[in-house]
Amino acid sequence: MSILNHLKLHTCLVADTADLDQLRTLKPQDVTTNPSLVLKAISKHENQFLLPDDGAQAVIQNKQNAFSATKDIAEMVDRLLVRVGCMLLQHIPGRVSAEVDPRLNFDAEATAQRARQLAAMFKAEGVPAERVLIKIAATWEGIQAAKQLEQEGICTNLTLVFSFAQAVSCAQAKVQLISPFVGRIYDWHKKAAGAAWDEAANSGMNDPGVKSVHAIYNHFKHFDIPTEIMGASFRNLGQILALSGCDFLTISPELLQRLAELDMQSEAVIHIPSPFPALSVEAATSMDLKPVAYDEASFRWALNEDAMATEKLAEGIRAFAADTRKLEALIQSYT
Repeated sequence: MSILNHLKLHTCLVADTADLDQLRTLKPQDVTTNPSLVLKAISKHENQFLLPDDGAQAVIQNKQNAFSATKDIAEMVDRLLVRVGCMLLQHIPGRVSAEVDPRLNFDAEATAQRARQLAAMFKAEGVPAERVLIKIAATWEGIQAAKQLEQEGICTNLTLVFSFAQAVSCAQAKVQLISPFVGRIYDWHKKAAGAAWDEAANSGMNDPGVKSVHAIYNHFKHFDIPTEIMGASFRNLGQILALSGCDFLTISPELLQRLAELDMQSEAVIHIPSPFPALSVEAATSMDLKPVAYDEASFRWALNEDAMATEKLAEGIRAFAADTRKLEALIQSYT
């Protein structure tokens, strides 16, 4: 049995792509997107049918309402995200994640309003609410927006999670799912260590990104917190296998393909953690853990004290914002 199929016995695997060709090949349960992945997919010639057509151009040029041109373009980006999401949903049995404009991540009300707009667009296309997760960065404002949205029946995926404080605050807000970014945590620690970095000593179960998700998983399962955990942003197969048993893992097509090519006897190629799966509810519930809670002040202080989480959260938002601006420019070039 391939490692991929063995992993599927313990974890729900999600494809981290907006590329339809890759989706047809991988056949995952769910799919996640973000502005960067949508931009990459739309840049392929065969996917440009998703870009605005003459009707969309008329909307931008002739709309008789109070929207400014900037807001019109923003709406067109949302319509593009929905078109991509609907296309992807035709090829998976589960859910798609679509991201709110990252430039709104420090405005709770604006984030919530944009999320409602996205959800309404999916609904207008006949997509059931349970098949859509609205992605929002796990800033304090993003978490508060998600709390309100969840109360309205809009399911959320809180992304760019780099710290325990972010994860617990999301759980307090009763969000549907969080996405801790394993690889980016690893990247930060490796860069910070410089020449002193020992790859062997910081791999597998000792990987700093893996350890972060283990702490979150064990806390959530110990206290029977229903928020789902989806490990994301992987750099190597060892990180993925060290999180076997996690609720969800969203994995790039390239790493999914490598998992499919290896079997469980591939010890010479990759270390298979023991026990496998590496995470379990039974182990988490037996741990001696204390409850933790955050209000706004303690959340902001905890994030401030965590240089890695502070830097990677800001960097992630900037990167997604840059690709959102590129999407806007691409749409304008077709209208």
